[in-house]
Amino acid sequence: MSTAADAATRADVCAAAIADAFKDDGEIFASPMGMLPMLGVRLARLTSNPDLVISDGESLFLAGTPPLFAQGDVVEGWIPFRRVFDVVAYGKRHVMMGATQVDRHGNQNISAIGDFARPKRQLLGSRGAPGNTVNNRTSYWVPKHSPRVFVERVDVVSGVGPALARQAGPAASRFHDIHRIVSNLAVFDVRGDGDTLRLLSVHPGVTVDEVREATGFELAAGDDVPETRLPTTEELVLIREMLDPRALRHREVPVP
Repeated sequence: MSTAADAATRADVCAAAIADAFKDDGEIFASPMGMLPMLGVRLARLTSNPDLVISDGESLFLAGTPPLFAQGDVVEGWIPFRRVFDVVAYGKRHVMMGATQVDRHGNQNISAIGDFARPKRQLLGSRGAPGNTVNNRTSYWVPKHSPRVFVERVDVVSGVGPALARQAGPAASRFHDIHRIVSNLAVFDVRGDGDTLRLLSVHPGVTVDEVREATGFELAAGDDVPETRLPTTEELVLIREMLDPRALRHREVPVP
C-alpha cells in the first residue's frame, strides 16, 4: 500500500508549503501570482483556512474553490481592478509574488537585471511590489532556486525587505511583513540575524548543503533543519482529483 511519502511529488510538497504560508491568515484576501501559488492558496482554503477570500484573478470574488484555470460557478462579490488598489492600501491582503532576484535581506527584484543606469535585461517593472510590501503581508514563490535568483544584493529593489522598510520610516515599516519565501528546494523567512533570510525547512530529498550551494550568499540555518512536511492523503486527493486533475503543477516543478 502506497503512502503519502511514496506518492507526493516535489510540486505537491511545494503546494502544501504554500498552503501553510496562508493557514493562519484568517479572513483575508489571498492574491496568488502564478500556478503553484494559486494551487497552494486554494488548497489552504479547502483545508487549513476556509475563511480565505479568493478571486478569479480578474474581477470576481469566488464563493467556491474551482480547479486551476476553471471558471468559478458561484460568485460572492465584485472586485474590478480599480478596487484592488483600495485593498492594497487597506492591508487585509496576503500576496504571493514571483521574484527574479531575492537578496539576503529579503529585497525582491522584478524590474531589471544589471546596472540600474544601463540594465542588461528589462523585466516587468516594479508593478505593485513596493505597495504590496509596505501595506500587505507578502510572500514569494521561486520555482527554480539558483545563485542567479538568490543573490547577495538585488540589482533593483522592487519589493522592500525589512531593513530598508525601517530605514524609510514608520510609513513603510508599520505594516511591513515578508512572511515566507518558498522555492522548489526549501522554505525561508527573513528572521535571521539582521533580518536576513533564514532556512526553515528543506523539501524531502534535498539537503541543507544543496540549498547552500544553490544560494548566492551565506544562508542562516539552525543545527537541525527539518524537512518540509509532506502533504496529507486528503491534500493529495484534493490536489490531484479536484484542484489540478490535469497535473499542470508539474510544468512548473517537473517530476524528477
